[in-house]
Amino acid sequence: MSAHPTVSPRIVVIGGGPSGLMATEVLSAAGLAVDVFDAMPSLGRKFLMAGKGGMNITHSEPAEAFVARYGARAEWIAPLLDAFGPEVLRAWIHDLGVETFVGSSGRVFPTDMKAAPLLRAWLHRLREAGVKFHVHHRWLGWDDQGALRFATQQGEISVQADAVVLALGGASWPQLGSDAAWLPLLAARGVDIAALRPANCGFDVGWSEHFHSRYAGEALKTIAASCIGPDGRTWQRPGECMISATGLEGGLIYALSAPLREGLLASGSATLYLDLLPGRSAEWVTAEVAHPRGARSLSTHLNSRLGLKGVKVGLLHECLSKEAFNDPAQLAAAIKALPVQLVAPRPIAEVISTAGGVRIEALDTNLMLRALPGVFAAGEMLDWEAPTGGYLLTGCFASGRAAGLGVKAWLESRTQQG
Repeated sequence: MSAHPTVSPRIVVIGGGPSGLMATEVLSAAGLAVDVFDAMPSLGRKFLMAGKGGMNITHSEPAEAFVARYGARAEWIAPLLDAFGPEVLRAWIHDLGVETFVGSSGRVFPTDMKAAPLLRAWLHRLREAGVKFHVHHRWLGWDDQGALRFATQQGEISVQADAVVLALGGASWPQLGSDAAWLPLLAARGVDIAALRPANCGFDVGWSEHFHSRYAGEALKTIAASCIGPDGRTWQRPGECMISATGLEGGLIYALSAPLREGLLASGSATLYLDLLPGRSAEWVTAEVAHPRGARSLSTHLNSRLGLKGVKVGLLHECLSKEAFNDPAQLAAAIKALPVQLVAPRPIAEVISTAGGVRIEALDTNLMLRALPGVFAAGEMLDWEAPTGGYLLTGCFASGRAAGLGVKAWLESRTQQG
């Protein structure tokens, strides 16, 4: 049993990432006793890792465009974001004593670009509010009496709770705690779950030995990418990406990962089209490629007339046949829409996030699991996805808040009924 006296009603939050902590804040602010359990030695490990390259907390774009980033789940998440969207999130961060700024891309960052000060201030505030944290506690499901089971360093314990919030993440970066061990536990209780799939992921291409040994690690800058989803919709984004040893990685690829992944699932193949000169028209490119080059090599010609060199020319060689590369019309067309055949998304353990999880239809409007009264779920373990750029984190904060409010409403309704 727990080492401290039980307070009723007692709420257990399982998972100490942004979703779980936001649910905890809502509940503790309402004067409820909250215990947070996490399998890892410390809280917010994936949150801290996500902030290593600069903590992109949210995005400043207009609300309609912001909500559209959530794709198929935009309609579901819209009211959650109306209640706790980017501006409210920024105000909440400022209230923790951390200032933010909007970068040139519209992304929002803490002024020091770090996640640790924000997490430290947040945990301090929660402790001051009476929240109790339990690390090295791995959730194992429920016992025959309905108590929560946890594996600890001292052995298994059981914990009774009046309500539970599950915020256990997806299956990416399992070394940081989100290993999807919850999936069979909920499936066994009749919760409807969509298979987890890679999101915000790179893709394997199957480069030749010559190409990847020469260009792996090189950035493809000032390009645009497009693809056609299984539904026939065309997706297009400007940006940059990186050649990896196995394929393509980076923000531009992640932004298109959902339609590319679904294309691979639907037909076993997906084609990414790269515009290597997005600032130039197809007519201009065609004219420049066809311009007489005299004794100059084609590579020299492409550099002097079009500014194409290095990895971009290497990519043209890699993806085009020799005949196509030497045919001015085919080469010009490829410079504006180079087809890159994708083989597979990267393994789920190494991607930034996951799609799939607890189906939204398995939840009521308060994010309570219909199959398990008193059990709520939030964050990445739910079946929604969003691109990087602050959208993932904002969705996690907003769903955590909604789950916390859902618990509060459910407990109040039970009290009234009693």
